Amino acid sequence: MSRRLVNLTLDTLEDLPRPCRLCVYWELDPVAAERACAAGDPGLEKEAWVSQTLLEWGSCGKLAYVDGMPAGYVMFAPPAYVPRSMAFPTSPVSPDAALLMTAHVVPAFAGGGLGRMLVQGVARDLTKRGIKAIEAFGDAKFGEPSEAGRGGSGGAGCLAPADFFLSVGFKTVRPHPRYPRLRLELRTALSWKSDVEYALEKLLGSMSPESLLRPVRPATRSTSGLSALRP
Repeated sequence: MSRRLVNLTLDTLEDLPRPCRLCVYWELDPVAAERACAAGDPGLEKEAWVSQTLLEWGSCGKLAYVDGMPAGYVMFAPPAYVPRSMAFPTSPVSPDAALLMTAHVVPAFAGGGLGRMLVQGVARDLTKRGIKAIEAFGDAKFGEPSEAGRGGSGGAGCLAPADFFLSVGFKTVRPHPRYPRLRLELRTALSWKSDVEYALEKLLGSMSPESLLRPVRPATRSTSGLSALRP
């Protein structure tokens, strides 16, 4: 089974689940979202938002594919690009963070670690841009009727469960019985990778240039040194 991540673009936008493709819950303020839905063109509004965000800020989403099939996605952006971010009782998002707007895994692919894979992909992307953290509004009562669902084509399903964010490393920074705000420090999200890279650098740095140039004989009984790093 092959899995891969790709950036959200105007082309891959069409691979979002249809209800999500037509949803402008996050992209517009509540009044504008209702107006877009009444006019019957929320898909055009979403496309315009993605186009503008890509042009002005860069990548704003990731899609996961399993054996070539769209299996899940996340969307993210600075809070200034997300009008709905100010509509929560736990607003505003911290100024040093990007907002993870929504995360969704197709039910047929749930339970396979795709959610964590998507969040880690976002973390790598944002770290390269110098952003320190990801924040998100979680739904502590996911699946129940929600005031946040009023306005626009969205609903409670536009917020990921708070438990999901907690399971992939987020910490609650502002509690709320329904809409806690959670935060993931990017240095924490990538710490395992950094620790491994540091260990390799330390190991290689302790070896003399002469030893690096000498042919390495196949290991027989010992598993120390570089032979221990082999798969």
